Amino acid sequence: MPGEWKRLTGGLLRAVYPGRCPVCDGIVREWGEKICAECLPELKLLTPPWCMCCGRKVQEGEEYCGECGEKRHSFDRGRALYEYDSSAGAIYRFKYAGRREYADFFAEQMEEYLGEFIRSIRPDGLVPIPLHRARQVSRGYNQAALLAESLGGRMKIPVYSGMLIRARKTVPQKKLNAPERQNNLKKAFIMGRNDVKLKTIVVIDDIFTTGATIDEAARTLRDAGAEKVCFVTLACGAGAR
Repeated sequence: MPGEWKRLTGGLLRAVYPGRCPVCDGIVREWGEKICAECLPELKLLTPPWCMCCGRKVQEGEEYCGECGEKRHSFDRGRALYEYDSSAGAIYRFKYAGRREYADFFAEQMEEYLGEFIRSIRPDGLVPIPLHRARQVSRGYNQAALLAESLGGRMKIPVYSGMLIRARKTVPQKKLNAPERQNNLKKAFIMGRNDVKLKTIVVIDDIFTTGATIDEAARTLRDAGAEKVCFVTLACGAGAR
């Protein structure tokens, strides 16, 4: 009965407030769908070969990208769903234009294409990258938390949105070069919960570029006792965050 009620109310809400397509941002043409059928091919899945550490695209025969071949990360490994260029507009609207409804579509895609990777890790929980409180109040929501909640619900994995807290209001990473990004995020996160001990964690974020954000989050989680920290993101740029 609860499941039937949820489907009924969800159908009524879609009828009154039809969802917008993540690609064209228009009302989805096919009733009950989350994306226009003709728009779906515009989102390019990140296909192999991938870097065995960060999941960034590499050349055939390469095991690691140039950065991961030279640097030791705090995270174990990760994967991204889309090529950045094909999904940049959708992710921008998801983050900054109030398109919260995109979260369900993105989570559905993550489960379909990254679900096997996530299950292979056997995570104790999903931990979204937090926003600073002032930025979240201004924006009204945290896109990574919305994504984690939807994905966790689909995959039956607990979500710990308060596990990490962004203690400093850092400069937006997109405005900085790689060394500045690392310095910008030093001690940016603190633990928000010490009553839950997770050994294996999958961190959720929107974009992976240089990995500075994921690295600092993973370091904080490891210092608190986590033994394995992996990540999944919506997109991965050639030299993204």
